[in-house]
Amino acid sequence: MPQSPSLAAGRARPVTDLYAALSRQSEIALVVLLIVLILFFSIATEHFGTLRNLTNVLGQASLMMIAGIGVAIVFMSGEVDISVGSLQAAVAIPLIVLMNETGSLAIGLAGALCLGLIVGAINGYLSAYVGINSLIVTLGMLFILRGCVYLYTGKTAIPDDVYLDSFFAIGNERFLGVIPYPALIAFGLLALFMYVMRYRPFGRKVYAVGGNAEVARLAGHNVRAIKFTCFIISGVLGTVSGILLASRLGSAVHLSGLGFEFQVVAAVVLGGVSLSGGVGSLFGVALGVLILSYLSNGLGMLNLPTEWQLVITGSIIIVAVAFDELKRRRAG
Repeated sequence: MPQSPSLAAGRARPVTDLYAALSRQSEIALVVLLIVLILFFSIATEHFGTLRNLTNVLGQASLMMIAGIGVAIVFMSGEVDISVGSLQAAVAIPLIVLMNETGSLAIGLAGALCLGLIVGAINGYLSAYVGINSLIVTLGMLFILRGCVYLYTGKTAIPDDVYLDSFFAIGNERFLGVIPYPALIAFGLLALFMYVMRYRPFGRKVYAVGGNAEVARLAGHNVRAIKFTCFIISGVLGTVSGILLASRLGSAVHLSGLGFEFQVVAAVVLGGVSLSGGVGSLFGVALGVLILSYLSNGLGMLNLPTEWQLVITGSIIIVAVAFDELKRRRAG
């Protein structure tokens, strides 16, 4: 006899509750780890604990945090998006070119957002509606976008020739001379999407689809549409991150975002988002971003070679994935 949607959902609740409890424990551990890192490097190095350095790192981490929100939502839906690094480089081209042509920041931003929407829609359609594995789709998109950037730019940066103060300000200026504007944008988006994922029907549907797509379908959720929307969100947020990076650089640089997708995935996984979908919180993602950013900054101040910084980051990814697997086994 087939199970009713309510019965199936009811049986899934204990598992969801256990996941929530484990996620809360993970967030507490991440907060403690972040505090320990900041205290350690503040003692071990001369300039790490200065307000200037802490806020500088916060501004740099904001780009990863913004993109990480979108990638995390895709992960929570049970899919994968690793195209965000190449997207960062790609959206800078219409942004800078249209600004140079028209002298209008608004038109440049519109062009960049249109490209981000198109990329998100293609990723979402091929993954959710055609049924191609999202890892393959977004890996292919990563290479396509990077190749197109190289072809268009000739591997040469396209400078911002109009020097709009408003464009420079969004990536470089500070609120009250202290907090970088990218950080304000990042935390504003974080608060918005934390509210959506926790309190709005869309967020609950994303968790339901990522946890068990068949149960979600029996409960009446449009699984394909929800996954498609998650890719759109990731495309838009990746575009915002790319706009801020272009503002910081003052140009469209063909090497922008190279390897950025791996930093984002590392932060998302470290933040407790499950690779199997349906589990994780955006607050945890923000903590993961801050931990990796301050760790990298602190190791740099200790003059640790870049190769060792990569080894440490890779080890953190493996540990985080192993912890995710342990949580899934406990829940099972």
